[in-house]
Formats: sequence, structure tokens, C-alpha cells
Amino acid sequence: MGRLFGTDGIRGVANRHPMTAEMAMKVGRAITCISRRKGHTPRILIGHDTRLSGYLLENALVAGILSMGGDALLVGTMPTPGVSYLARSMRADAGIVISASHNPYQDNGIKIFSRDGFKLPDEKEDEIEALLSRDDLAGLHPDPSVIGKAYRFDDAAGRYIVFLKNSFPAEYSLEGMKIVLDCSNGATYRIAPETFFELGAEVVSLFTEPDGRNINRDCGSQHPETLAAEVVRRGASAGFAFDGDGDRVIAVDEQGGILTGDQMMTVCAAAMKKQGRLKGGLVVSTVMSNIGFKLAVRDLGIRTVTADVGDRYVLKEMLEHGAVLGGEDSGHLIFLDHHTTGDGIVSAIQLLAAMQFEGKPLSELAKIMKIYPQKLVNVDVASKPDIDTIPEVVSVIREVERELGDGGRVLVRYSGTQQMCRVMVEAPSAEQTEACCKRIADVVSMKIGKR
Repeated sequence: MGRLFGTDGIRGVANRHPMTAEMAMKVGRAITCISRRKGHTPRILIGHDTRLSGYLLENALVAGILSMGGDALLVGTMPTPGVSYLARSMRADAGIVISASHNPYQDNGIKIFSRDGFKLPDEKEDEIEALLSRDDLAGLHPDPSVIGKAYRFDDAAGRYIVFLKNSFPAEYSLEGMKIVLDCSNGATYRIAPETFFELGAEVVSLFTEPDGRNINRDCGSQHPETLAAEVVRRGASAGFAFDGDGDRVIAVDEQGGILTGDQMMTVCAAAMKKQGRLKGGLVVSTVMSNIGFKLAVRDLGIRTVTADVGDRYVLKEMLEHGAVLGGEDSGHLIFLDHHTTGDGIVSAIQLLAAMQFEGKPLSELAKIMKIYPQKLVNVDVASKPDIDTIPEVVSVIREVERELGDGGRVLVRYSGTQQMCRVMVEAPSAEQTEACCKRIADVVSMKIGKR
């Protein structure tokens, strides 16, 4: 069996390997098994998004947990960061999220948080993988007298909402602000509107009628166009589009302008620095962040550390360097002084807090960062030799980098899942971006492209 855990848990098409009831039961048994210790009953918390298959996988996980002598704590439909928070606050041994994030409803996934609210470390995932590959896993369950119980917590959403509201500065209020929310027919469909209403905002809610199949369909963080139009039509102060499991967000200003994750992070970093809350004067971004982000924070006197793509790698660098703010251009932001993982609602609240602190509309604050034109070309390749071992490719990359200087950026890397090389260029103008990207892609295609 190949490795099941990717960069964000186990994921696949629901009811097909590996996202089957049989596999979910095994995962439930395995996570309970590694949580057992003498005199202790493992407590595993489970939440899910609004996908139809969530109930199938939840029941299978519960069966696995109970058969191994653990108790299952069921919190129902809950954003991924809500499961992280509740697992920590309820002192569970682990928190399991059933979700495939921004993917279509046919997909689903299982991701696991440790008892401290952080995503499960690689060594624990390896331990679970080893158990899943054992033929005798079912034989490890305890005596029938110690089969576990399942508990459903009807107040879980309320507990999480209180946590979210506490991340907003007490000296500010959203009273008088109209906020439009696109909840993607996903896990935030009840919690997000209630949170912003309780903070004093006038809330307009979009895509809050999940039917099990419409999660992320032409809505949410991947499709903010409807939100942008509604913000303008309603004369709102801002709008926020969450993804299906609520761990990322894309913002819209009062003029209908769509802000990237990099822009949101820049606005928040600037406000936090002025307030003395940006620990170490440092922000963590990824290799895919726009060069405009690096230039903007440099002008603000803020240092950056670059991580690989993926929130777990952003978090790793944040912990190693003592940063409290980091994130991805996709809108997956981590405010470590508020939460242990990316939380779309927390991110939206922090952006609104920055607006309150600065006393300016979001469209004006967004001007702090210029977005450089970006061109990405995927070249199908016959093989994946180290880029540095191909002299012609190295040479053209260096030529373009010299030409762009500090006014642009080049990133050439192989896809981790497909037989292709990704060539990305950012430059001050669209014309220059296009030309430079084509120059590099042509050489890559000539040297290692499929014939």
C-alpha cells in the first residue's frame, strides 16, 4: 500500500479507495490505538463539513474508535479550525476533520489534529500508516467490556463562536458595518454569520443552504465573483468568501476589489507592526507568494521567511522562527497569537480589526501592496532531472533573473504529483512577464519536454 497521508491528511473520491468506510474504520482504530495508555480512555473528537459522504465516514470512524475502547466526541458540522480549537479546549486526545476543503463534493478527506490543536506531526502519521497496513489491526481491540461510547455535543458551535469573538479587540466594534459573507454552502454556513452578527455587524449571507452536493459549487474562496458584485450592490464595507471547510478566506473591498491572501497578510502585518504585536518584525510566506508582497513588507521594515507550499510548512517555519503571522496567497493565513492553525473566520476578523485600527476603507489599505503580473506555464516533461544539472535551463533562468533584477521573480520547479515542470515568472508588466516566461519554458521543453 502506497503512502496514504499527503500534505493535508488523506484525501480522495468518496466511497472509493482510500476514502471508504472500511478505511475510515481502520483510521478510527489506529488513532485510538496510539492514544491508549494505562488507566486512560482515549477521547477522539470528530467534526465534518457539509458533504453528503461525511455521515458515512463519520459513522465508520466512530465504529473504529469504539471498537478499540475509545470514546467518540461528535461535534457535527464544524469548520476545520473549529475542530482544532475544540480538540484542545475539550482535552481530547485527537481531533478528526472529515473534509476535502475546497474540492468538489464528490471528494472527501480525513485530517487529524493532535491534542494541542496542531496538525498531526509526520511521525504520528507514520505510526498510523504502519497500523493501517497491519492485517491484524482488528485483533488489537480490547475486551468487549471496555467498548467505548459516543457523545454528541450540541453546544460545540456556541463554544467555537465565543472563541472566535474573543479574537476581536474588545475596544473595537463592528456596529454600523455591513458585511457580506459567502459561506460556500460549507462548514461555516451557520457559524460565520452568527459570529459577525454577535460582533455587531449587519450581515448579508450568501450560499448558506448546503444540500450535501453544492459545497464549493461556483461559490466560496475559489469563486468570489458573486460576492464582489453583492458587496457593491449592497453598499457593504467588506465581504469574505470562505472555502468549504473554513480554514481559508478571500476578502473583497467596498469597491468590489478582490484581495489575495498576500494582500490581506500585508495589511494585517502593517497594523500589527504599528501596534507592536508583530513578534520579531517577521512574517512567513511561501515560494508562491507574489513578489509584490516581498517588496511591500520590505518597505515596511518587516522581515520575511519563505516556506514550501502548504500550511503545515508555513506553521513549521513560524514555530522555528517565533513568528505570529504567516500564510499563503490562497488565503490560508495563520495568526498564531489567536489560533494553532489557519482559520478563515479569525483571518477575516483580524482584517476588520486592522481596518478599525487604521480608520481607512479596505480599498485604500489594499494599495499598500502592488500585485505584479504573474505567468505560469506547465511543461510536460519526459523526466525530472535536477534543474541545476541542465546547463541550458540554468543559463536562461539566470539571464531572466539578471534582466528583472529586484523588479521580478522566477520560479522553476517540478510538480509533486504530475509529470510536468512549472515555470512561473513575475515582472512589472504583463508583456515582460509573458515574454520571460516563454523564453524559459521553451528551453525547458527543448531539453526535457515530452516528444
